[in-house]
Amino acid sequence: MTGPITSRLLLLDKPSRIFLMVVLAATVAVPLLNLLTPADSFIHVPTYVVSLLGKYLSFAILALSVDLIWGFCGILSLGHGAFFALGGYAMGMYLMRQIGDRGVYANPLLPDFMVFLNWKELPWYWHGFDSFPFAMLMVILAPGILGFVFGWFAFRSRVTGVYLSIISQAMTFALLLAFFRNDMGFGGNNGLTDFKDILGFNLQADGTRAALFVATGIALMLAFVACRFIVTSKLGRVLVGVRDAESRVRFLGYRVEHYKLFVFTISAVMAGIAGALYVPQVGIINPSEFSPANSIEIVIWVALGGRGTLYGAALGAVLVNFAKTFFTGAIPDVWLFALGALFVLTTLFLPKGVVGGLSKLGLLKRSKPPEKSLEPPPLAEPKVEAQP
Repeated sequence: MTGPITSRLLLLDKPSRIFLMVVLAATVAVPLLNLLTPADSFIHVPTYVVSLLGKYLSFAILALSVDLIWGFCGILSLGHGAFFALGGYAMGMYLMRQIGDRGVYANPLLPDFMVFLNWKELPWYWHGFDSFPFAMLMVILAPGILGFVFGWFAFRSRVTGVYLSIISQAMTFALLLAFFRNDMGFGGNNGLTDFKDILGFNLQADGTRAALFVATGIALMLAFVACRFIVTSKLGRVLVGVRDAESRVRFLGYRVEHYKLFVFTISAVMAGIAGALYVPQVGIINPSEFSPANSIEIVIWVALGGRGTLYGAALGAVLVNFAKTFFTGAIPDVWLFALGALFVLTTLFLPKGVVGGLSKLGLLKRSKPPEKSLEPPPLAEPKVEAQP
């Protein structure tokens, strides 16, 4: 007899199972082809490609976090780059503390940028980041608390639609300006970089790069299963009801703001975890990650892949970033125009994204679990018996 969690996971449709199998296969095959094959072999995966693919997977987790709130609850956030960057900064602070006296100024306590700016002591909010468990706790708490506070004020005031999108964009822009300041203690314009190792392992080693890729692949699968568990539960049906008819759901007695706050906080935590996995693979985190343009681009990933499908959002993140990498190398002078044309063509000919286009062609069929209505059942008609 299966438990409620196991039975819920059995509701994975065929495309979801295919997505998980592809991610699992890549998580296993890419590190093996990198570590066990000779460098001159045609099946060898170079280390830089492993890191590049790992970056794509971290972006896929970020796209999942946006699709969870936008595709299933109708919350269009244009500030999710802030949660991603906060998780990245928490990881970057840990990596900076691991440098120790191996920096340019050989200061065992202060990072190089603090020595350069004549800081005399480590700021209080940097204490504890020499511990990996504490840093991972901050990866969750920093974006989670920000998401909770922002959502509590926004949803309590019933801010919705374009107004919520503008406020979320203002939030990430304010953080961008704050983190650019040198006196904030986060490296200013240059950010945090020149990382040496993680958990005692050299970040430049092939084995460490492969391990980070595996960790990112596992995190993507867990994030997908968690999102799928949420959207196929009763909570997920309420979220869809809020997306389609919020006033009716509120009339039925549901505390809509509580549901929105919960899913928004979960989404913020997922984005922070994606940022923490992104930083050690790219080797830098700076205030540009707070840029509102980055948050808008995340929404484009989800729309291009297929909003409200989860796997479509992850696919869109990988496709767009692969196209960006290809165009910047093949046509560096006009790659922005090529990428813009890709978005325009997708909007015109694939309004429901890549996944919607494949479904329309019959190449991808989704089996949905039966939906249960949120409305109470109609009252039965009273029976009137004939009198003799």
